[in-house]
Amino acid sequence: MGFFSRLLNFLRIRSNAALYKAEEPGEVMDYSYTKQREQVQQIRRAVADIATSEKQLELQQTELLNKVEKITGQARQALAAGREDLARMALQRKEALVTQLNASEQQIAQVRAQKERLIQMERDVAARVETFHTQKEIVKARYNASQAQVKLHETLSGLSGEMEEVNQAMQRAQEKILLTQARANALDNLLEQGVIGEQTYLGGDTLDRELQKIASQQNVELQLEAMKEQLQLGGPNTQPKQIEGPTSSIE
Repeated sequence: MGFFSRLLNFLRIRSNAALYKAEEPGEVMDYSYTKQREQVQQIRRAVADIATSEKQLELQQTELLNKVEKITGQARQALAAGREDLARMALQRKEALVTQLNASEQQIAQVRAQKERLIQMERDVAARVETFHTQKEIVKARYNASQAQVKLHETLSGLSGEMEEVNQAMQRAQEKILLTQARANALDNLLEQGVIGEQTYLGGDTLDRELQKIASQQNVELQLEAMKEQLQLGGPNTQPKQIEGPTSSIE
């Protein structure tokens, strides 16, 4: 097989696959059902046309019968009048009409037989079309149900993926919460044990803070004593003396 033959086969396979994917079973069956109904209508029109032809042949047969009866009566009249020659001529015409009448009878019989066959065909085809219609609706319902099931599975699959991402995010959040809570509990334990204090978070030195606290208390006491002396002596210019705290940390 040459290159171009393989290429044509490949393109044909791809084309068939694309058509298969694009094909909708419901639409195909509806189209087939429409065509079958059109066939039934064509058969019914053919039956109607044959029935019309049968009716025309019957009218022609009736007309021939009337002519035969009329010529038969004319032959009797001619014979009664002694005109045997006219009677013979009338009977000869009658024979020609009888021949036409027999041919008409055969045509009517053929048309009736054909009509009966078409009527039976129309019944059979109509029954098959009705059966196909029932099967078509069942297949369409099953196909629609399967399509809905596929879409549901696809939706659930997508939802499962999203839920997996949500669960992972929730797990990460819980881990962060547990880590933060553990750190908070550890800090609480250190505070209770006195390892760290409030000033630790501010970056101050423990010794400097204690010395500043002592100096502040002493200043308060000195100011208090100075106020007492001022109230007792009445000296308005007496100023309380303050103790300065440490200016640098002790190493």
